Amino acid sequence: MDTNIGSQLDSCKPANSILGCPPQNGSASIQDSHAPSAVSSDATLGRHLAHRLVEIGVKDVFSVPGDFNLTLLDHLIAEPGLKNIGCCNELNAGYAADGYARARGVGACVVTFTVGGLSIINAIAGAYSENLPVICIVGGPNTNDYGTNRILHHTIGLPDFSQELRCFQTVTCYQAVVNNLEDAHEQIDRAISTALKESKPVYISISCNLAAIPHATFIRDPIPFSLSPRLSNRMGLEAAVEATAAFLNKAVKPVMVAGPKLRVAKACEAFVELADACGYPVAVMPSAKGLVPEQHPHFIGTYWGAVGTAFCAEIVESADAYLFTGPIFNDYSSVGYSLLLKREKAIIVQPDRVVIANGPAFGCVLMKDFLQALAKRLKCNTTAYENYHRIFIPDGVPLKCDPQDPLRVNILFHHIQRMLSSNTAVIAETGDSWFNCQKLKLPEGCGYEFQMQYGSIGWSVGATLGYAQSVPDKRVIACIGDGSFQVTAQDISTMLRCEQKSIIFLINNGGYTIEVEIHDGPYNVIKNWNYTGLVDAIHNGEGNCWTAKVHCEEELIEAIEKATDEKKDCLCFIEVIVHKDDTSKELLEWGSRVSAANSRPPNPQ
Repeated sequence: MDTNIGSQLDSCKPANSILGCPPQNGSASIQDSHAPSAVSSDATLGRHLAHRLVEIGVKDVFSVPGDFNLTLLDHLIAEPGLKNIGCCNELNAGYAADGYARARGVGACVVTFTVGGLSIINAIAGAYSENLPVICIVGGPNTNDYGTNRILHHTIGLPDFSQELRCFQTVTCYQAVVNNLEDAHEQIDRAISTALKESKPVYISISCNLAAIPHATFIRDPIPFSLSPRLSNRMGLEAAVEATAAFLNKAVKPVMVAGPKLRVAKACEAFVELADACGYPVAVMPSAKGLVPEQHPHFIGTYWGAVGTAFCAEIVESADAYLFTGPIFNDYSSVGYSLLLKREKAIIVQPDRVVIANGPAFGCVLMKDFLQALAKRLKCNTTAYENYHRIFIPDGVPLKCDPQDPLRVNILFHHIQRMLSSNTAVIAETGDSWFNCQKLKLPEGCGYEFQMQYGSIGWSVGATLGYAQSVPDKRVIACIGDGSFQVTAQDISTMLRCEQKSIIFLINNGGYTIEVEIHDGPYNVIKNWNYTGLVDAIHNGEGNCWTAKVHCEEELIEAIEKATDEKKDCLCFIEVIVHKDDTSKELLEWGSRVSAANSRPPNPQ
């Protein structure tokens, strides 16, 4: 990758006329056959990258400027159709790209070398865990500094520029260090295509002195970006379908459960097609909420063991066969490893693999192809759904209270439920909002997102920014705890600059409630802020913003009415004051089980 080592340059005469000869100072390497006058002045590396981002559907990049990425940012914002969203810090820029990718299918962020890269890496790790294609672009050192013994600013004081790269290697599926123009086109295209194919983040470092240089490979209208389609092994697909159909058709009361990897496999429609054909009850794992329409006639709710939808676990766990499609089983989704499932009853369908009970397993079988083929082979069996229908009792409603009594959390979410429509989307922060938002019944077309696998508190502020930016026709309703909000509050400012109209419910209960229920201690109590006052200060008279602080149901109703009517074109921030011990019953149960899992003693040596 080094392009400026003296011995190499001295051996290349003339310097830029031989294929494969390293270029000097990042300049074009084939000048004899492509005279500078033949290369358009806007055929630069920076514009090529910008063009590719627009081509794959990115209209906004989330950035924090730094001296290594400033020229690159100039070229990105010069691209028609690409808007730069300046964020308050790198962590939120990464969370915003995460939220953007959830709605649009891909997101992008731009930061500076090392100080920016290591600040954003937590958000990139979260995107990796959630299978989101995020293009993380870093402005890197000048090409002349590679291969020298120089120490640069923004580093840890060593003449080794690979620290940032090595950190990103474990949380991205591809890393491109672009410090010469010879292979820059190839590296950028390979990185972007890998992100889309693997549905994981990638890392692209671009030397700060390359972005503005024209080069013959960066023609203004490059060949359109395309991906070779992935195909199932036809023999493997047929064998997997045949074995699965035999397994399920002999079952008495089979069920279907959707997992979060339906998204990465682009198999949501195929899952519904299978559900229509087979008549099984349809449940979703908590991290798959929103991927399957809850209006489906056989939808029975969220399967989350003891803390899922009432009667759902009983139907799933009593089945004699269950088809799990794209599941992730971890300590959180299994409620401290307490799910009552048996491997010999399970068929696990991953994006490119099918495993039946304790075997056999079939590789190179794409989930979408498998589900579509299976729909044609299964017999309709509604036994388990009929059992569910017999035992089902409709949800109760919260106990009535005096309109001026202290507000309860279940009353809050009772009113949030009424706000939902096809024109809204819900963002649930890590904490008790996980459990309260799971109980919301999503109208058709209503979006829903939360970060279950990584569970990084504070994620929702940046994610709300990114998600709202990607779907301006929807109004985002974010439910955020006070502890999480304190981590990432600054980018309320960016929401205002972008003229977003989200509604944020800040649930002020004085601490990290989810952690209290796992293991209590004084460290779970936080300093109370005047949250509405803080947002008013950030607003500072610029942009459309409205805040309210509510203590009782009467005030809540008034605030919601105003936010959805008179202030419908404003960013609305509603601080909800609740008792510190007011939690969902599901959090109490879940916290106890996760605590038990965390506190298991070491196995005897």
